[in-house]
Amino acid sequence: MKYLKEDASMRDADSGDEQAEPTALLEAQLAEFKQQMLELPPNYQPLARADLLLQIGRTLIRLERKQDAWDAGREAFDIYIAQESWEGAVQACDIMFTAEQPESLAALGQGIWLAVTFPVDPELTVAMLQHVIDDTPPDSDGAAVAAVTAHYVVDLRSEGRQREDLLFYTNQMLGAVSRRHGDVQDQTTFDKWFKKLELDDPAKFLPRLRNVVDVLVQDEWWIDREEIRAKLPVN
Repeated sequence: MKYLKEDASMRDADSGDEQAEPTALLEAQLAEFKQQMLELPPNYQPLARADLLLQIGRTLIRLERKQDAWDAGREAFDIYIAQESWEGAVQACDIMFTAEQPESLAALGQGIWLAVTFPVDPELTVAMLQHVIDDTPPDSDGAAVAAVTAHYVVDLRSEGRQREDLLFYTNQMLGAVSRRHGDVQDQTTFDKWFKKLELDDPAKFLPRLRNVVDVLVQDEWWIDREEIRAKLPVN
């Protein structure tokens, strides 16, 4: 998968290879991306710069240069928003969240809002919601809301093999959240837990996701949500 991490047990088995990635190789990749940016023509399209900034940001994350990665992600975000390129803006938010800076939670919240509002790659939407699950206390309902929203988005937006893979993934998400949140161990208990939390009705869990987003962002919105909503086909 492009955005989602593999199963935790698989990551543990392969973690040695990931850690062995040569710093010199990453530095060479970074230099190449920066050179490409310098070589952009005077009349370059803004998205060309934003796409390179994403590559630079991801490489800087792998080099543990997180402040620099944040800066690259933030610049890319502003470009994508100005160009109404929503999927790119969500990817920039993912970089800013991973950079672990003071406003990283605000970046996550805005990325989730954009990923759910617009029909971006459903795998990217699931990845953003997975961050909520990973960073939410076990007894919080927020993880359950994030997991069921991920499942709902996949059901609506994906098809074919991607749909099969992502539905399997989001079912696992829901199962893991139910076990840690409600000590669910069987299907009957899961069904009761699911209904008790009102996860069977999008009209109830989607407003609760908005509350989760508001808690993440607080007063640090970098976008005008009302202006963006006004451009949607259906408000």
